[in-house]
Amino acid sequence: MNAHLSFVSTRHGTAPTPIDDALIAGLAPDGGLYVPERILQLTLPAKPPATLADTAAWVLAPYFAGSVLRDALPALCARAYDFDAPLVPLKGPQHDGRDHVLELFHGPTAAFKDYAARFLAEALGALRTARGDSDPTTILVATSGDTGAAVAGAFHRRPGFEVVILYPEGRVSPRQAHGLECWGDNVRTFRVAGTFDDCQRMAKAALADRDLREKRALTSANSISLGRLLPQVAYYAHTALRHRQAHGEALNLIVPTGNLGNAAAAWLARRMGLPIGDIVLATNANDVLPRYFAGAPYAPQATRATLANAMDVGAPSNFERLTHWLGDDKSLRASLRAYAVDDEVIRRTIATAPERHGIVACPHTACALHVLDILRLQGNQRAWSVVATAHPAKFETIVEPLVGHAVAPPPALAACLARPAHGEPLRADDEALKATLLATRAPARATARRAAAIHD
Repeated sequence: MNAHLSFVSTRHGTAPTPIDDALIAGLAPDGGLYVPERILQLTLPAKPPATLADTAAWVLAPYFAGSVLRDALPALCARAYDFDAPLVPLKGPQHDGRDHVLELFHGPTAAFKDYAARFLAEALGALRTARGDSDPTTILVATSGDTGAAVAGAFHRRPGFEVVILYPEGRVSPRQAHGLECWGDNVRTFRVAGTFDDCQRMAKAALADRDLREKRALTSANSISLGRLLPQVAYYAHTALRHRQAHGEALNLIVPTGNLGNAAAAWLARRMGLPIGDIVLATNANDVLPRYFAGAPYAPQATRATLANAMDVGAPSNFERLTHWLGDDKSLRASLRAYAVDDEVIRRTIATAPERHGIVACPHTACALHVLDILRLQGNQRAWSVVATAHPAKFETIVEPLVGHAVAPPPALAACLARPAHGEPLRADDEALKATLLATRAPARATARRAAAIHD
């Protein structure tokens, strides 16, 4: 393990940076995404770590060797990863025990974003304490449905932090919208008159604005943040190790994806030496990635609204990380595959999933289930796991009419839905966001006092 591992920008215009500074910055000064200067290889244990938190601490330790958080890492992981990520067999006449679903929706906001958001909150809070920071930090997050709620839940009432959420108005499910707007206190939520790509562009512009950052401490909690990417490796590592122990073979993954953060984490886990086989991406009708992996030039496009709204992304940010790591189109296309799934197929898959697969699926998980069907029809008989990224109760207006019964929300989600919600309108304009951030900047001491009172 190297105590001097640094992190570099995908755009090569930023000096090598220690992990603590990269976590705090969110986005590199040159507008690129931070990546480790080299990908570290793990020596696999004979027996998997006992818990997901233990696996997370083991996976992250090499990258945090030079961090002030190094010794506190196990405790940080224990608090962040205090819920499981179970690998559950799919059931149905066409399954033979080799097909599984990785359930990543058991966190407080019922989506896979909870794992990394909670780790990032723990890490930034500990760094704030270690550095004696007094000015409040604003966590700026663009969301296509689930990220914002996970970040809000992780930072809600956390002293020294404010959260600003941007989401595309009318392009998330009603329950997702409520989950974004129900926090209050140190969280403000803005309904942007545009698409997720507009929200993402606005957030990136703010993070790259030197004038703004001199006046307000900003960082990101989107998948562009290193603090979102690295923690997501943990559940893939934990699942792959346990599957190999039980079945003696690598697990292949089908990952629903929009902004490519979750898929990039799966790829990184494999590159670090975890027993993961093929990684296949499932997208909705926003087919930038399937087109590219089929041989077309990479060409971001305008976002189309679909039933799988959390994947409504026309310019996936983490493509930049993958191209940095793999270097050229040939290598990237050899490393991953992708399939697009339209709304009609999503509806049909949701309707038949209880009988054919033994689960109720959210629209994003349904995309992955359909890709599993494609692979089986192609004659692929290897062990696959579909990655379930969100609980179906978050999409009740879509799912319940198709399965013919109510889908009860898990307790934490039900608690969110019981709270009042409030969002503010915002133009899809970089300057409009900058003006809002400057107008709402609170004095550091007053913010610290207010946050402490809220936390108590």
